Amino acid sequence: MKGIKIVNRELTSKEIEHVNTGFDKLSIEEGIALESTQQMSFVAMKDNKLVGCASGLAHKNGDRYSGWFHLTDLFIDKEFRDQGIGSDLLEALEHHTKAIGVQNIWLWTSGAATIRFYNRHGYRQFTEMENWYSDGSSRIGFRKALS
Repeated sequence: MKGIKIVNRELTSKEIEHVNTGFDKLSIEEGIALESTQQMSFVAMKDNKLVGCASGLAHKNGDRYSGWFHLTDLFIDKEFRDQGIGSDLLEALEHHTKAIGVQNIWLWTSGAATIRFYNRHGYRQFTEMENWYSDGSSRIGFRKALS
């Protein structure tokens, strides 16, 4: 390590590109196929105003999707909650991802109401990261098989 300095600073965009290229090369060396991600979203609208969405990332190699979809966002404006909109959005996303060949969905969540919501829709907890949030709350990982 002679001559190497460790510095605390942000990476530049060029450095980020260098690191990502390095990860891609390492994956190829390890025999792992490179994948791209595709954003998929369903939105709920009222009078041309967004009131909710379900979206996330599908991973794919060429035209073939991997077995997993990462649900990154399921959001409903407060005044429109408890009207079934979240369930409708989630069902539309699940149906679409299953139709393109994805077999599983996973997500992060927290809070008692959202945990109950996902349990009602057949999602099961696969991990818990205790004290994830500064108030001591946990971050919960859920998954669902679409088959």
